[in-house]
Amino acid sequence: MKPLEERLKVVEGHVKNNKIKVMIIGLGSVGSYLLDYLVSSNDQALSIVVAGRDAHKMQEKVNITRVAGLIRGVNKSHIEVEGGVELNDIGTVKSAIEKHEPDFIVNASRAYPGLKYGSISWANIRAYGIWSPLAIRFTKNVMDACELAGANAIVINTSYSDAVIPWLKSAGRPYPDFGSGNLNHLIPRMQFAVADMLGADDFWNVDIMFAAGHFHDVCISKEGQTERIELPLRVYYKGEEQKLSHSGIYEACKISMPVDQTRNMMNASSNYQIIKSVIDAVRTGENQRVFIPGFDGNIGGYPVFVGYKDGVLSAWVDESVFSFEEMDRANRASMALDGVEDVVDGKLIYTDDLIGKTVKAFGVKLPKTVAYEDIEKTAGFIIDKIIMPQLAGRGK
Repeated sequence: MKPLEERLKVVEGHVKNNKIKVMIIGLGSVGSYLLDYLVSSNDQALSIVVAGRDAHKMQEKVNITRVAGLIRGVNKSHIEVEGGVELNDIGTVKSAIEKHEPDFIVNASRAYPGLKYGSISWANIRAYGIWSPLAIRFTKNVMDACELAGANAIVINTSYSDAVIPWLKSAGRPYPDFGSGNLNHLIPRMQFAVADMLGADDFWNVDIMFAAGHFHDVCISKEGQTERIELPLRVYYKGEEQKLSHSGIYEACKISMPVDQTRNMMNASSNYQIIKSVIDAVRTGENQRVFIPGFDGNIGGYPVFVGYKDGVLSAWVDESVFSFEEMDRANRASMALDGVEDVVDGKLIYTDDLIGKTVKAFGVKLPKTVAYEDIEKTAGFIIDKIIMPQLAGRGK
């Protein structure tokens, strides 16, 4: 892949010329919500391509989104459908990218669609890292297609980027520029919590500085606690730091959420925020802060600036409050609790604790390490030996 700054320069020119194209690969719940949000931005400069296997099914979803948007008076975007794109066939992905030359590519595909993996793993093993081979399965194909196509696009991954992006980078493979969701889902909960603690109605004036891996997104959101891991957190209201109980903030983040696919409104919103941040940075000249899992191949999640550094449109980890070393330590502790001991030299290493829990919960022993070349085999093993028996037990 071309360097990120080189691709950002191309996108910058398109934003300034009001010709911005977003390609969404996979029009499941994440992709469908994202399509709706992009249409609702009412940005005439924006055109959208939805790519996937079944053009007819995608066109149905596009039609209802276009009509609903126009009813609300917010549809100024042109939408195209590109069928015949098979995620297991890199050539079809490459052809779609070459044809449409998008500025942004959002990989919203899933190796096992229609299932929230956490509905199996959290209750049984309290860890999500087990699913890493599934999360990377199509991402690696999309990235290979981008490289073969010589794409200038900014690529956003939607599935477990805390480990997937580092895994690709450590293997010397092309990797997504941004990951959506995960850490980014927790920040708004904290904003609401802090505003409530301060008795403030303007929760949008609460700023959070925080870093953590996927485990703590789930653990804090579901249980309001951190498993005794100290995480880098500071909170501000109207620019002034607030000395509030961190445990109190975490406890207040435990709010009821649906467990079905409507949860993907958050992931789609995270994708939208990333795209908007790049566009807004160009249009306003102001740095935009986003919270990104896996940014630049770093394990876990970090605050990231998108904006201008020395006059060049760039993206970088925000170390204005916490050092990278502080955030990296917290992220590695968080990812270990999620079952990922490390990602190094193209290998994902599971924790011994996760391996033991998986044997106890599912009667299946995971390999200690999963090499890049064994991703497909391991993903198939997890589907056959864990997912399918669990779904059969539910009567599905």
